[in-house]
Amino acid sequence: MEAEGTANLLIGDLSPTVRLSRVQLSRIWREFGSAIHWEIAMKQFLHVWNPFRSMLIVPLLRFAIVVCITMTVMIFLEKLFVGAISLVVQIFKLKPEKRYKCEPITQDEELGSSVYPMVLVQIPMYNEKEVYKLSIGAACALEWPSDRLIIQVLDDSTDTVCKDMVGQECQRWKSKGVNIMHEVRNNRKGYKAGALKEGLQHDFVEACEYIAIFDADFQPESDFLLRTIPFLMHNPEIALVQTRWRFVNADECLMTRLQEMSLDYHFKIEQEAGSAMFAFFGFNGTAGVWRTKVISDAGGWKDRTTVEDMDLAVRAGLKGWKFVYVGDIQVKSELPSTFKAYRFQQHRWSCGPANLFKKMAVEIIQNEKVSFGKKLHLIYDFFFLGKFVAHTVTFIYYCVVIPLSVFFPEVVIPYWGVVYVPTMITLCKCMGTPSSFHLVVIWVLFENVMSLHRLKAAFTGLFEAERVNEWIVTEKLGDANKTKPVVIDIKDADKSIDSQLTESCLPKLKKKKSWFWDRWYYSELTVGIFVLFCGYYDIAFSQRGYYLYLIVQSAAFFVVGFGYVGTPTPNS
Repeated sequence: MEAEGTANLLIGDLSPTVRLSRVQLSRIWREFGSAIHWEIAMKQFLHVWNPFRSMLIVPLLRFAIVVCITMTVMIFLEKLFVGAISLVVQIFKLKPEKRYKCEPITQDEELGSSVYPMVLVQIPMYNEKEVYKLSIGAACALEWPSDRLIIQVLDDSTDTVCKDMVGQECQRWKSKGVNIMHEVRNNRKGYKAGALKEGLQHDFVEACEYIAIFDADFQPESDFLLRTIPFLMHNPEIALVQTRWRFVNADECLMTRLQEMSLDYHFKIEQEAGSAMFAFFGFNGTAGVWRTKVISDAGGWKDRTTVEDMDLAVRAGLKGWKFVYVGDIQVKSELPSTFKAYRFQQHRWSCGPANLFKKMAVEIIQNEKVSFGKKLHLIYDFFFLGKFVAHTVTFIYYCVVIPLSVFFPEVVIPYWGVVYVPTMITLCKCMGTPSSFHLVVIWVLFENVMSLHRLKAAFTGLFEAERVNEWIVTEKLGDANKTKPVVIDIKDADKSIDSQLTESCLPKLKKKKSWFWDRWYYSELTVGIFVLFCGYYDIAFSQRGYYLYLIVQSAAFFVVGFGYVGTPTPNS
């Protein structure tokens, strides 16, 4: 009672002009602490926590470990499978030219240019100030009779200055004899899919047997059509010829090097294996040639997801059409070199497939035109493993389950499941870019960081949350302009066209001043703090050795969270 009265007296004597001395504060804390009886409170807390811990938390964590290790083994087996197929293709040199008839187009003096089929080249773009000249120039430099080639620049730009610049560039090439059209829409309905769909509504498209598609930052070599069209001409069962991307700015920064490692594996291993084994893979949206009638046969372009390219590919595959990947044909392109742009791109690439799977799962199962093996490949390998399991296990296992396990000594993760199998998966994936093998540890840490956004995006697409249809065009810097100018002479019908494909388009912009916290990414920082705390707890108490990984992984989250990745730009 005395302590309580003293405390009340002290508190009651407080006024705006009176401050408690250190002695008074110490006395209040001492008397308050003795009144609470900390030991009793702690015993009561443990009395509730221990059963909750042993009956719920520990079993859930053990279950999560089993699920994650199972997923890890599934991914490992899938990597071995596609890697073995790719290896067989390389060893026995089973190039597409050996599997399919591919004879070059022969000249005929009597038939003239009519031996060449009509080809439509579509270049969708949106406010592409930095790269529009590159793509238009490369398309106009394609070796193909001018009377058998139509180029469509599908411009959805909202920037009037950019729109005028694109129009002037198209007019410049048109004045030189190139059959090029600058088509502008009044709205962006359907985004890229809407632009491609509207571009096919012209009467002249009916005469075009094949359609080549290039995004605004892609620059095909001049012989691109000469090397791809023969596959379609001589093999009526082939619907799509997909070529490989080659990155002009891979050495721009560390982040672009890491992106190159991931995409090289995708093209060299995954696309190669899908083409050789199943004659099916996901269309990459650009640097490919479609048979025109296949697009209409599959239902045309649809804007129901942000992956219109994958949507069309799956529907065409379910119709029984075959795809071929030709890795020897490479098309120059640009990687996003700012982390903000890369995040937006990865959100679209992860959200769209999950949303598409939700919309097409039943259709795939009920399809009767393709074999059970191809349907199994679509559902299990293409969608489930590639679009869900990979993102889930990367973040949940390596950034949540393993860190949490340090707090529970009775929860044990098998050594092979936390070291050996993940190491083998990493070695399988990094084989796509042997020259960057020394970056493999940094690449793994960065991929774990990005799995946070990919997992969020996948669930956004699966449950059709708020950002499910978000489409933010990837920012481009026009890094191809840093290369030396290349002059290409095109001689057709006694006309010569000189194209400075790498001519700079815009003056250099001055960097805008921004506060340092504007570049912080708080989700990465939050996870980084959690992983770091788990690492230090392991050092102080658990002593399992996980801290060797946890502290380094937390550092990766902090580096990304504080914005020290990618190339800084005026808008970043």
